Amino acid sequence: MIDFTFYSPTEFIFGKNTEEKAGQLALHYGAGRALVIYGGGSAVKSGLLARVTAALKAAGVETVKMGGVRPNPTDGKVYEGIDLVRKEGVDFIIAVGGGSVIDTAKAIACGVKYEGDFWDFFAGKAQVQEALPVGVVLTIPAAGSEGSGNAVITKESTQQKLGIKQPMTLRPKFAIMNPELTMTLPAWQTASGICDMMVHILERYFTNTEGTEIGDRMCEGVLMAIINEGRKVMENPNDYNARANIMWSGMVAHNGTCGVGCVEDWSGHQLEHEVSAMYDVTHGAGLAVITPAYMTFMAKHNPKRIAQFAERVMGVRNENGNIEETAMEGVRRLKSFLHDDLKLPVTFSGLGIDNPNIPELVKRLHQNKGEQFGTFYPITPAVSEEVYRLGM
Repeated sequence: MIDFTFYSPTEFIFGKNTEEKAGQLALHYGAGRALVIYGGGSAVKSGLLARVTAALKAAGVETVKMGGVRPNPTDGKVYEGIDLVRKEGVDFIIAVGGGSVIDTAKAIACGVKYEGDFWDFFAGKAQVQEALPVGVVLTIPAAGSEGSGNAVITKESTQQKLGIKQPMTLRPKFAIMNPELTMTLPAWQTASGICDMMVHILERYFTNTEGTEIGDRMCEGVLMAIINEGRKVMENPNDYNARANIMWSGMVAHNGTCGVGCVEDWSGHQLEHEVSAMYDVTHGAGLAVITPAYMTFMAKHNPKRIAQFAERVMGVRNENGNIEETAMEGVRRLKSFLHDDLKLPVTFSGLGIDNPNIPELVKRLHQNKGEQFGTFYPITPAVSEEVYRLGM
């Protein structure tokens, strides 16, 4: 295990009707005039947005609203939000939605405090020094952005999908998590979210760091819980306890707890980001294609961890001591869960991409991440091309 600093100050308010506490929480954390940011019409149609703004009003917090954040959030909405915050004198941002809304809120929060272009943070030209406080009312368990200091935004003009990691400045002050709000999610969105949180754990689990037993067991336990509860949710969307377990798993998967003491990887996410940037596919569904492909490659080139996953999480018995065969069987069982239980695609054609432009994907990936990246195994252009082709 390596040395680490872990900082996670977010207050989590979990349970039924907890959105009614939004006003008192925002007031407690210093809000006087809040930007309430949301996505499409579901927050409006369900009455959630009205309940949140009513709670804010009752606590004496003024509100300004901004909707229209879409999946795979883009820089245009961030610029719009920065201008609105400055114009309206906003001192707090509340995201009502899932990862796309929360990430947009975070980008606005740091961009409004910066004299330059907020994209400088994502392009690695500047570091976030300060940001407006952010609160969350979560509606989609997937990205785990409600408990992390991470954000991912796509720059529309260049189709670059890049992220930042700022745990000291961008972790939300509070996150309201009511599992009942997730019961009306379409099955596709539920399944994509489950895949996303699983891969957040795998990005920490696929490490070459030695002596990480506590982290390994945490990763494995949460993965097994997600698989178990994920099946229940897909069979019965109104199962409150299953929804609650999935919702909390999404947070645990990405607030950093599962990765303390190890060198994390994130190659799978980088490979997928190019797919969703170019083809605008749902991120979790893209991961359902890329992750098994990535793991298939690693089963031949760095199989130890893949085999450990196969044995401890997927229940594969290593009968003959061949770790490559064990690893491959683990990948097959994971693909079966993704495809048969979650009903997600596991090939590019299943995503609706019959002929992906693999040379362009490889070119863009390495323009953004360099000629070689990855800590679990060096990802060169030849490796990324092979992984993308395995996704066929």
